[in-house]
Amino acid sequence: MLDPRLFRSELELVQQQLKRRGIEFDADSYMALESRRKDIQVRTQDLQNERNTRSKAIGQAKAKGEDIQPLLDQVQDLGDQLKAAETELAEIQSELNAIMEGVPNILDESVPAGKSEADNVEIGRWGELPEFDFTPKDHVDLGEPLGMNFELGAKIAGARFVVLAGKLATLQRAIIQLMLDTHINEHGYQETYVPFMANAESLRGTGQLPKFEADLFTVKNDPTFYLIPTAEVPVTNIVRDVIVDAKQMPLKYVCHSPCFRSEAGAYGSDVRGMIRQHQFEKVELVQIVTPELSAQAHEELTGHAEAILKKLNLPYRKVLLCAGDTGFSSSKTYDLEVWLPGQQKYREISSCSNFKDFQARRLQARWRSPETGKPELVHTLNGSGLAAGRTLIAIMENYQNEDGSITVPVALRQYMGGVECIR
Repeated sequence: MLDPRLFRSELELVQQQLKRRGIEFDADSYMALESRRKDIQVRTQDLQNERNTRSKAIGQAKAKGEDIQPLLDQVQDLGDQLKAAETELAEIQSELNAIMEGVPNILDESVPAGKSEADNVEIGRWGELPEFDFTPKDHVDLGEPLGMNFELGAKIAGARFVVLAGKLATLQRAIIQLMLDTHINEHGYQETYVPFMANAESLRGTGQLPKFEADLFTVKNDPTFYLIPTAEVPVTNIVRDVIVDAKQMPLKYVCHSPCFRSEAGAYGSDVRGMIRQHQFEKVELVQIVTPELSAQAHEELTGHAEAILKKLNLPYRKVLLCAGDTGFSSSKTYDLEVWLPGQQKYREISSCSNFKDFQARRLQARWRSPETGKPELVHTLNGSGLAAGRTLIAIMENYQNEDGSITVPVALRQYMGGVECIR
C-alpha cells in the first residue's frame, strides 16, 4: 500500500505515476471522500469536547443541588450525535482504505514505458542455443514415455495437473535440492519451512488480497484459509508486525514449497503440458533489507536466480518489465526467460521483484534505524530461484537426444545417484 500522505499532499504525482501503468485514478472522488473525512473528523472531535464539557457541568450542578435532568438529556443527545458521527467516519475511512488497497505500487524511475509484455526490454542473454540434427520435441512428447502423465493428473484432480513417476520425479527432486544447496551454501540464505495455507491477513499483507482473490484457491473453513500461490506470502509474513533489529539485517530466506494458482485469467492459454499448472513446485528467495540497499539487493537476488541457470547450462535472457507489465505490488521486476527448443521461444522461469516499502506498509514490517532510534519501514524483495517444474521441462527440451532420452546435466548427477541419462 502506498503512503496515505502521498494522496493528501502529492495527489497529482500519484496520478502521473499511475498513468504510467495505464491507470486513470479518479482524483475527484478521492478528494471528495477525503474532504468529507476531514469534516466529520472535526465534527467528531467537537462533539467529544462538548460532551466532556457538559459532563463536567453535571457534576458541578449536582453539587449545587440544581436540576441536572436537562444536562443529562443534552449529554445523551450529544452521545447519540457522536455515535452517528463516529459510524460515518468509520464508513468513510473504510471507503478510503478500499481505494488505497486497490492502487498499485509506484514504479521505479528505471522502469521503461510500455503497455504489455511486447514492450519489455531485453537486458541481455546468456548461453548458446542448442543445435540438434533432428527436430526437437517439446516436453509433453518427451515426457509421456518417461513418466509424465497428464491423464492420470486429470483423473485424480482435473485439468492442469500432472503425475510424475520414476526418474522424472527424481530429476525434479534433484533440481530442487541443487537450488536449495546453492542458495544456502553459496548465496547465504536461511532455509525456511512454512505453512502451505495462509489466512486472509497474510495475503492482504503481500498484496494478493483483496484485488486478486479470484487467482487463489480457498479452503472452506472458519476462518477461510487460502492455499499459497507462492512461498513469498508466508515467508514475507514472518516479519509482519515485527521491528527487526538493525544487526539482523538483511534477512535472506529460501523456501521450497508447492504453489497453488487458479489461473483465473489464463483460460485457454498454455493448456498443453506443464507450463501453466494449478499446482507446481518452486524455490523462492525472499530478502528483507534496509531502504538504501534494496536496489543493490534486487540485482543480487536476480543474479542468484541466474546462477542456477548457469549451473545447469540453460540458455536464457534477462528482461526488464515495462510499466504496463509490472505486477501490482512491484516497483521494478526482472524476468528470466529460459530457452525451450520444443516451442522455439524463451519462456519465463523466474520473476524477481523489488517491492520497496509497498508490502512493508501493509505488513507493518519495520526495522529500528541506529541513526534515529525510530522504527522505519523495511524494503521487501523476492524472486523464484527457480520454478522447479519449468526448470524440469527446460532440461528435458535442451538436453534431449534423438532416441527420446534425456541427458542429465552434470550439476545434477550427484543428486541422481550418478545417473547420466534418463531413458
